[in-house]
Amino acid sequence: MSALLQVRDLATEFATREGRLRAVDDVSFDLHAGEVLGLVGESGSGKSVPGFSILGLIDPPGRIAAGSVRFARQELIGAPEEALRALRGRRIAMIFQNPMMTLNPVLSIKTQMVETVLAHERASRAAARERALRALARVGIAAPTESLAQYPHQFSGGMRQRVAIAIALPHEPALIVADEPTTALDVTVQGQILYEMQKLVRDTGTALVWIAHDLAVVAGLADRVAVMYAGRIVEEGAVADVLDAPLHPYTRGLLDSVPANNPVGRRLRQIPGTTPSLARREAGCAFRARCAHAGDECAAMPELRRRDARAVRCWRPLAHAEGAG
Repeated sequence: MSALLQVRDLATEFATREGRLRAVDDVSFDLHAGEVLGLVGESGSGKSVPGFSILGLIDPPGRIAAGSVRFARQELIGAPEEALRALRGRRIAMIFQNPMMTLNPVLSIKTQMVETVLAHERASRAAARERALRALARVGIAAPTESLAQYPHQFSGGMRQRVAIAIALPHEPALIVADEPTTALDVTVQGQILYEMQKLVRDTGTALVWIAHDLAVVAGLADRVAVMYAGRIVEEGAVADVLDAPLHPYTRGLLDSVPANNPVGRRLRQIPGTTPSLARREAGCAFRARCAHAGDECAAMPELRRRDARAVRCWRPLAHAEGAG
């Protein structure tokens, strides 16, 4: 069965005074219906930009410099804006990290949710309102009827985020791109949202790209995970395989930085150094200056080498460095 979403050799760059900065470089992945892909990495790793690129939301001075994004066999790169608008919100939805990017402060929640339904479907306002109520209840808003009449400023930050997630649900889209949507929520509400997202995927076959820095969330939600560093995917595979036996030193470093993975009383292990500047990107592996396994060969950029269901962009993957391969 062909993939619902096919991303090939995607490159997205931004024009600055220092030149063109390539925030996403040579990113490729497939996503099937009913599958959850986690895109993970540090802040500044480029993990959010593929999501915006898929929906055609890269505004000047940014641009998609190369690559292909095919959704349900339809090419989205270079597609007319009218075609993209017909897909956004109905077949492809995006949940933003900041709910104020989604919610209009001068319109009631009812107006925003009902108009979202009516923009893509022929339905009565009463039917659209009922779908809005069900979506609000689905994300844990206890009084959905009263909430519909309110405005964004009357909600807390966490409640606004729940409303932003609810707006993506009424059409039960084929694909949802979620950019760290539970960051502002407390653990209890986060767990509820994750359960509802899993249920949506299971019941409707919706495909989900979940962008996050929280590996614990990805471990409990995703089927596959792609780890990004300096705009490139450095490791990809089934979530259990990657998190239990990482091949790339950067993935190992992310896991070692999780407090729960360190013995009580021992100093937290950290990845030395900082993420390299995209304006002064050097040739070769971008992680080599921070990597304890780096060698002379790392002065050249490694390809993303695939073997079975795993992929790694490293000259010295950990299995090899530890004598296991």
